Amino acid sequence: MRFDIISLFPELFAPFLTSGITRRAFEAGLVDVHLWNPRDFADGNYRRVDDRPFGGGPGMVMLAEPLARCLRAVQAARADAVPAPVVLFSPLGSALTHAAVEVWSASAGAVLVCGRYEGIDQRFIDRFVTHQVSLGDFVLSGGEIAALALLDAVARLQPGVLNDAGSHQFDSFNPALDGLLDCPHYTRPETWEEHKVPDALLSGHHVQIERWRRDQRLQITAQRRPDLLQAARAAGRLNRADEALLKSLPPT
Repeated sequence: MRFDIISLFPELFAPFLTSGITRRAFEAGLVDVHLWNPRDFADGNYRRVDDRPFGGGPGMVMLAEPLARCLRAVQAARADAVPAPVVLFSPLGSALTHAAVEVWSASAGAVLVCGRYEGIDQRFIDRFVTHQVSLGDFVLSGGEIAALALLDAVARLQPGVLNDAGSHQFDSFNPALDGLLDCPHYTRPETWEEHKVPDALLSGHHVQIERWRRDQRLQITAQRRPDLLQAARAAGRLNRADEALLKSLPPT
């Protein structure tokens, strides 16, 4: 799996690639990351990569030509039989969900384009971009944070990256489990500032523990993300005990 990142600030990625649990994916080559700066493909002494927008208005727009030269160099280096997807992080894009991350984590990778300033010349987008992705309904100063989010989410799903190989199976949103939010977690001491760990988790009774966790997932999802609960119900992922618990909850 190879991700090529086109960014005016490639130095932002170095600490991420060498830190935390997900560094295992990068150090072992499970996720191969290459950084490219479009400024290296710009003309003139100043290596200009942006200019004022036609029609006026605030801010600057990234030039199409340095980006196109950079992308062509990336494609030549990858030498893919089938051109890799070109991803732009943009408010116009589809939301980056767990399901989308699973697709990317099983792919051969992509070229990630990190925009800056007011955006990128639309002609580059029309010519080269195959996918647009959004982290949510807010605006970042550039696509680097979104690219880091995608890389982290993909890396942690690779075999051998997490200490417990099955831990990601219980993540929030995982449709392979139920698509619900995760339950609360506790560790030592049993009492902290007069607050005790729930008795069920101390019981040693595995069936009781799993029922408590399931009930917590259902209750939290009903309160916080009822849309996920409806999707789980529609997919047939709720049983009689689940529905009985939900009926006993006070209306929100």
